[in-house]
Amino acid sequence: MNTHTEHPEPAMAIDRAQLSPQKEVVRKFYQDMWDRADVSLIPEIFHKDFTFRGSLGPVLVGHSQFSEYVRWVTESLEDYTSDILGMVEEGNQVSGKLRFHGFHRKPLFGRAPTGRHVWWYGAPIFTFDGPKVRDLWVLGDIHGLISRMNDGQTEEADFSANASTLSIGTNA
Repeated sequence: MNTHTEHPEPAMAIDRAQLSPQKEVVRKFYQDMWDRADVSLIPEIFHKDFTFRGSLGPVLVGHSQFSEYVRWVTESLEDYTSDILGMVEEGNQVSGKLRFHGFHRKPLFGRAPTGRHVWWYGAPIFTFDGPKVRDLWVLGDIHGLISRMNDGQTEEADFSANASTLSIGTNA
């Protein structure tokens, strides 16, 4: 569990005995494979030709490409950790809310290493075919990550909510 104070939402307390087989695979993927950079677990979790769309943007196919991605991320972000904040299962899919974090040690998104503790949220959707994952799609808050690499300096969004001028659900 993460102890950094900038994360107000605690990681999920996981009772492995209460997890479904699919949720256990997701737990293993994050806590055993990612958090330890143990790429030897990839064949246990994924079909050989699985597809992956990562939270940092790449689209990959198969064990070899994915192994390279894991090494790149965990070398770029020292002490890389995945905090599972929640999981939902429906049929052959498990979705989740995660927080990924580590210390920025190598160039990432054109930013030189800062040494800062950086983090971002991700929302994975695991699609199973039998006991293994066939497809993994992860949406990541890259804007938040880049902002934290820039010491919190962000550009403001163009949107501004003004309740007195909003006309949601009317024919104004």
